[in-house]
Amino acid sequence: MSRLAARFAELSAQGRKALIPYITAGDPSREQTPELLRTLAQAGADVIELGVPFSDPMADGPVIQRSSERALARGVRLQDCLNWVADFRRTNDHTPMVLMGYANPIERYGQEAFVRAASQAGVDGVLVVDYPPEECETFAASLRAAHIDPIFLLAPTSSDERIDQVARLGGGYLYYVSLTGVTGASTLNAQAVGERVAHIRGYTSLPIGVGFGISDAQSACAVAQEADAVVIGSALIRLMDSHHQQGTPPIAAAEQFVASIRKALDAQFHGVRA
Repeated sequence: MSRLAARFAELSAQGRKALIPYITAGDPSREQTPELLRTLAQAGADVIELGVPFSDPMADGPVIQRSSERALARGVRLQDCLNWVADFRRTNDHTPMVLMGYANPIERYGQEAFVRAASQAGVDGVLVVDYPPEECETFAASLRAAHIDPIFLLAPTSSDERIDQVARLGGGYLYYVSLTGVTGASTLNAQAVGERVAHIRGYTSLPIGVGFGISDAQSACAVAQEADAVVIGSALIRLMDSHHQQGTPPIAAAEQFVASIRKALDAQFHGVRA
């Protein structure tokens, strides 16, 4: 059983919801990234999504775009992300790590070489925003052969045919994008998200995580009424950048923020069976 499958099975048995923070590798700094990963796990993250910086992150809003720009200006590349996962694994062998990014860095690295390196580093899942499922069956099969889950996005506009296709190819969890816009938008409709998640469940037994538009404990708990996991990225990155600019510790702020979301989710859902 993969780390992702084991983590979601454990949470389901406990009647709990998964908390998945997203950070951009190398932001707020290269030096702080290893400590930040460890801190997120200690604060209650069930899975960590590590964003691979890219110059044209088409699905990401301005907050994550700027974090990618900052990381790229610091020279952060895909190999750094793999190195940070390997470093994390030296002290944590149970928290799943997912690399999230775009096709170009993987294509430059080479798909086969990337899969080998990701497996050796201890990566548990890979989500490539611009690899449509119909064009990456071979890549998905290579990931599965290396015991890495290929994770795919679904949107409010996804057809039933696309949902079925993603459910067939995907592993780990399905990532449902709660909005038709970019990350960090604020027009979340929890009721509509819940209805869509319930519809997707008719096609898959995989856990369903929801991201985009979740910014605090209230929105996380609202989405978690139907979802198995909540993904928080822009709000966390915005908070850390604000503290970094003010000269106050960004990692301490991140720890407090993630712990507060964890506490709220557990208060509402611990022991509650779907």
